[in-house]
Amino acid sequence: MNAIALAARGVSMVALFVALVVAVTFYLVRSRRIGPFGWWARTVRRAADPLLRPIEARLARAGRNPQDAPAWLLGFAVAGGLLLISLVDWLLGFASEARMAASSGGAGVAVFLINGVYTVLLAALIIRVVASWFGIGAYDRRFRPVILLTEWLLAPIRRLVPPVGMVDLSPMVAWILLVVLHMVLLGLVR
Repeated sequence: MNAIALAARGVSMVALFVALVVAVTFYLVRSRRIGPFGWWARTVRRAADPLLRPIEARLARAGRNPQDAPAWLLGFAVAGGLLLISLVDWLLGFASEARMAASSGGAGVAVFLINGVYTVLLAALIIRVVASWFGIGAYDRRFRPVILLTEWLLAPIRRLVPPVGMVDLSPMVAWILLVVLHMVLLGLVR
């Protein structure tokens, strides 16, 4: 395994361990198993305050309980660690594939480009579907790149395939079309 990948995993594990210690300590204080003014609770609170204060403020602004900040910190550590590990693995794989494609000539570069475009479109499609579950609409400024990457494919499909109740089948049809097109293009190049 690459040293960069090991470093990403190490950073993720340390962040998870720190968040777990903070969350367990805060749980023990809230359940009155340890005193809030003891050495351990004060030390953990003092060390965790820079991490927890922004989360507590955000929770308070959203009308949530700021005492849930340690649990949110643990969730962020898990999600952030998984995202970091996945991103580093993807970047290392991408660099390795780019080196191999460059050394194998024109067909290798074509396969690399087809796979790259396919991966980007599929990721944008998945992001768009998941974002729709959370009510992130097409008019959100941060969401515009995903809309631009997928709307050219989804709009014609929506005209042909009507929604079934509240379920929009166009992303599923687009996914199937992308898979078929990917296989056909790779078959033509190889």
